[in-house]
Amino acid sequence: MRQRADGLGTADQRREQMLQAALEVIVERGYMDTRIADVAERAGTSPALVIYYFKTKDQLLTEAIRFAEDGWYETGTSRMAGIDTAAGRLEELVAMCCLPEADDTSWLLWLDLWTQAARHPAVASVRQKFDERWRDMISSVVLDGQETGEFGLVDPADFAAVMSALLDGFAIQIALEDPVVDAGLAFELSMNFAAKELGFTWIPRHNARRREAAGQQAASERAARYGARADR
Repeated sequence: MRQRADGLGTADQRREQMLQAALEVIVERGYMDTRIADVAERAGTSPALVIYYFKTKDQLLTEAIRFAEDGWYETGTSRMAGIDTAAGRLEELVAMCCLPEADDTSWLLWLDLWTQAARHPAVASVRQKFDERWRDMISSVVLDGQETGEFGLVDPADFAAVMSALLDGFAIQIALEDPVVDAGLAFELSMNFAAKELGFTWIPRHNARRREAAGQQAASERAARYGARADR
């Protein structure tokens, strides 16, 4: 098998291209309106090959979100490595959830995942593992803060359960572009809650409104691109 410079062989490279194509199509059209043929066309391959790799559309959805999540965690771990306080690392995680990035479409994908998980046990099992991973990451930051004396003596698992549920709730408002609970407000409310529960003084590192405005501009540009593509 041929190898790329990054160590991925031809088969792995092809699979990655299909996953990236699936992410783009699902965000653009929604899971229910996405067809295997659409993903194949975007990836420049055949529907038969997509089915060979992923078997079903549900599996393609979960694997695409897993691919996106792995990239998200890799980015988060890299960002947190340069922050020397647990409070700062927790804020970075909350910012990555609440404040839009130029190419961030993760909440739209999660809306589709949640919908499918309610009716499909296999998707529900994957969703459960994703949430466990997320709560574990929050718990580890809390434990770090308790060890350094930054955070009070709360149960890290309980805090992670509540914090993750809070962020999931705000995610719906953010993804649907709610005019009252926008990304900036969700970020501030989440951090105020965390500071109160963990007993630390929050000194913001992020300009929530500036990042939100940049994210909204990027979302508008992305929507315009998708609209132009759909009109072809």
